[in-house]
Amino acid sequence: MKRGEDQIQRAILEHLALRAIRDAFWFHVPNGGWRSPIEASVFKGIGVKAGVPDLILIAGGKCHGLELKTEQGRLTPTQRTTQALLAAAGAEVATAHGLDQALEQLNRWGLLRT
Repeated sequence: MKRGEDQIQRAILEHLALRAIRDAFWFHVPNGGWRSPIEASVFKGIGVKAGVPDLILIAGGKCHGLELKTEQGRLTPTQRTTQALLAAAGAEVATAHGLDQALEQLNRWGLLRT
């Protein structure tokens, strides 16, 4: 994860800690970063999928995937494909550019108390 996206994610996690609806559960899947070829092969063999959104949030029987980008950030082709597969499986998926868009999306999903 790039530094700007990391800062956005930390801010989102602070909001969730203070404002998430009751019984919401969220986590980050640490897929990024350099891996040796052997380690990458092992991870792939145990089910790691490329392009998973930065935050997975579950509440009320729904799964949400939120990809965080800076204002200039763009989805990779793998991220686009993974988002489409998640949506086809019934998850709600979105990409947010910046903190404001991310908070707006969490509000649209009903995951934050006002």
